[in-house]
Amino acid sequence: MERWAAKEAERIQRWLRQKVEAAGAEGVVLGLSGGLDSAVVGALAARAFPGRAWALVLPCQSDPALVKGAQELGRSLGLQVLTFDLTAAFEVLQATLAQEEDLRLPPEVRRLRDANLKPRLRMAALYHVAAGRRALVLGTSNRSERFIGYFTKWGDGGADLLPIGHLLKREVRELGRFLGLPEAVLKKPPSADLWPGQTDEGELGFTYDQLDAYIAGEREGLPAAVCQMIEERHRKTAHKRFLPPDPGEEEEEYGRTFQMA
Repeated sequence: MERWAAKEAERIQRWLRQKVEAAGAEGVVLGLSGGLDSAVVGALAARAFPGRAWALVLPCQSDPALVKGAQELGRSLGLQVLTFDLTAAFEVLQATLAQEEDLRLPPEVRRLRDANLKPRLRMAALYHVAAGRRALVLGTSNRSERFIGYFTKWGDGGADLLPIGHLLKREVRELGRFLGLPEAVLKKPPSADLWPGQTDEGELGFTYDQLDAYIAGEREGLPAAVCQMIEERHRKTAHKRFLPPDPGEEEEEYGRTFQMA
């Protein structure tokens, strides 16, 4: 795996340089949470663009310890670290958009809807900073997350380039190990930091190991209920993996019938 990781890291860095040069840009910007995916993208960006890779730490009602950890990680990777606390902006926007009928929404619907404001604010911040630095925005979603649509549309799903979008979660971890990421980052439970205590696997109802096995066709031994949940998420989130359709397109080019997710 180490030989694969070395070749893959070099291939991604070369691809990033080609894409940035072709766009006439001068560098890259990414959001750094302190988790595995953003750390791997950050490490690759720092190698590809020394001094021209900016990591934004964007706390939004976040644990201060996590914020400090992300800042220290970014500096250790050789990234230019900028921190902007979006808590006040989030709370103002949340209050501004409040409606009387919100009280009739199921609590879990309201919580997820409001939580999705956070990655959308972060996306706006990333593009704002990137525009001032003639930089492209790097997304940090991996293939596993994309397969089940586990990202916020026009939030963390909004980016110019997806350096690890073709890699399963387990492959991202191997790449992170090759890049020398701290063991604490490699083993940190994946979380989108949408609310206190939130974890990806806790919300999904299955593990990334199970998801990776399903995508890789290693389905023998996987519980039928897990396969069904994965297939359902993949079907319902098809609209997230395509640009918005228009009346001139054939439906099959868009994917599945549009469904909210």
